Amino acid sequence: MLADSPPVSIGAGAFAPDVQRPAGFRRNLIGFIAQELPKWRDHPQRRPETAETILTSQLCAHLNSATRLSPGWDILQFRVEEPDEQHRGRKIDLVPAPSGATIWIEGRAHSHYDSLLPIECKRLPVPPDPRRDAREYLHSAMSTTGGIQRFKAGHHGGAHDEALMIAYVQSDTLDQWVERMGDWVAGLVADAGLDWTDSETLRSVARPEPFLMRLESTHGRAGALAAIQISHLWIDMAAQVVAQHHSP
Repeated sequence: MLADSPPVSIGAGAFAPDVQRPAGFRRNLIGFIAQELPKWRDHPQRRPETAETILTSQLCAHLNSATRLSPGWDILQFRVEEPDEQHRGRKIDLVPAPSGATIWIEGRAHSHYDSLLPIECKRLPVPPDPRRDAREYLHSAMSTTGGIQRFKAGHHGGAHDEALMIAYVQSDTLDQWVERMGDWVAGLVADAGLDWTDSETLRSVARPEPFLMRLESTHGRAGALAAIQISHLWIDMAAQVVAQHHSP
């Protein structure tokens, strides 16, 4: 009978524990992602794919598994196609967010409703398509879909002063892409109609392994937004060395 049913508990949820993280937490987070990229690429159960959205979905699944098996990172979750905080109609490819905790960084609380770092993912090269610009990692003359272009315009990451871009390199070497990007930035700087400067050239800062490169760039942004620091992780998708990595 109804009278014999156990009482229903209202508001039985609990607040997530507070976790303090230092100012350099996002730098360490980027390092964690860099560490996991080769493991994800070389995972024996990962199906070979070339499409950007599928690769990003695969990477998201891998990172969510990796955080649960990595002490100190189990307070994170990753999500794909997340609405930008300031432009809700625009989607961020991949975001890390707190999971089971409220993360405090430099006096600001981040709950599981907040993204910690906007991540844009791109294929290199861009798939052949007359409607797309080969320089799309940086800028598109045909749309507003350029990777760095979106951050410069404030369409992506307007609530952040740091971001990450991941490149799935599917042909040519990483060094060839560094040279090509430099040439493209020089061309954008030379175009008087565009707001690009020499200081926005991508700088190589680390080579964790022969087929993984970490770069950085700094870009001014539209309106009252402060400049944004972008880290870049380029992973050579043609190189697979399964025996060197232990996957989650």
